[in-house]
Amino acid sequence: MSLSQAQKKAFRSIGHHLDPVVTIADSGLTENVIAELERALNDHELVKIKLALGEREQRRELVDELARDTRAEVVQVIGKMALLYRHNPRANPRLSNIARAKEHHGRH
Repeated sequence: MSLSQAQKKAFRSIGHHLDPVVTIADSGLTENVIAELERALNDHELVKIKLALGEREQRRELVDELARDTRAEVVQVIGKMALLYRHNPRANPRLSNIARAKEHHGRH
């Protein structure tokens, strides 16, 4: 599934207010990092990750590899931050950043 431009724009707007849930440093893609990202994607669907490492190309390759490994979509990469999305049809509405954003906007 590929995200539309409208979906990406909406997700970027939601993601702007998120704190990173996973930080990837010099040790790279360890099993613990993948496991933590899997858990975060299951719970939150839309997650921000921090890439505390070198070159832009290296960060982009890492994000692409993470997306492949977790079957997630890359919504955005800016500097040392990346936003990943993976739909979870059984996501807990209290944990899902997508469901919480829809609920929040519905109240205004």
